[in-house]
Amino acid sequence: MLLQDKTAVITGAARGLGRECAVRFAREGADLVLLDIAADVDGVGYPLGSRSQLDHTAALCEAQGSAVVTAAVDVRDTAQVEEAVGKALARFHTLDVLVNNAGIAGPSGRPLHELTDSDWSLMLDTDLSGAWRMIRAVVPSMLENRSGSIVNVSSTAGLVGYRHFSGYVAAKHGLIGLTKAAALDYAPHRIRVNALCPGSVRDNPLVEGRMLVEIARSLGLPAEEHEEIFVRDQPMNALVESSDIAGAAVWLAGDDSRRVTGTVLTVDGGFTSR
Repeated sequence: MLLQDKTAVITGAARGLGRECAVRFAREGADLVLLDIAADVDGVGYPLGSRSQLDHTAALCEAQGSAVVTAAVDVRDTAQVEEAVGKALARFHTLDVLVNNAGIAGPSGRPLHELTDSDWSLMLDTDLSGAWRMIRAVVPSMLENRSGSIVNVSSTAGLVGYRHFSGYVAAKHGLIGLTKAAALDYAPHRIRVNALCPGSVRDNPLVEGRMLVEIARSLGLPAEEHEEIFVRDQPMNALVESSDIAGAAVWLAGDDSRRVTGTVLTVDGGFTSR
């Protein structure tokens, strides 16, 4: 029970890594505030998490004994973010952990000069500024308690470049910069801020993940062969599992990492070591 007596906010919790983290956090004793846009977004090009998927995540966590609050929140909308955090504080009084997981992989799959202003703005406003809005809303509670852990889910795209993913790469690099700056801002207050960089994560059907298949689609890879193609680039000859990422998030959220801040924890099977 590594997160006993802690309350964690997780964005993008309807499915995929967000659901995996939520269920793992529940198993470790945390109460949860689960947020997701729970709707599709014009310009993304693939279905996002739904309200029914968010409710299913909540039910899985409640089955582990957690108290759970859910809300449909677009992290691009300051009013929605602040309203959800306010309701969470009214229910739990303190917020100990924030996992900034909400993000999109598209619009991508095109060279930079073919992106429109709206393509670029959508990506950065979701994957980078969304995390900033969440931190800004949650940190006052952590400052009152003089403790807290913020985990920003970046990507290996925050460390290296990927062809035809300039917006995504820029946002994820920016998220690592935001992590390091925020870590320095809040270190005197014992609030830790770290980045978690997953590599190619297998789409686990149990958590309804679909990030890898959407990246493959953007690259024009055949759906029936995309996992095999991604494995070829993995030094450990295996894709990362969503449970690997959730385990790393638990460690960063818990007290065992109490002296870890401003760091980038990469879980990519050695991909970025080449």
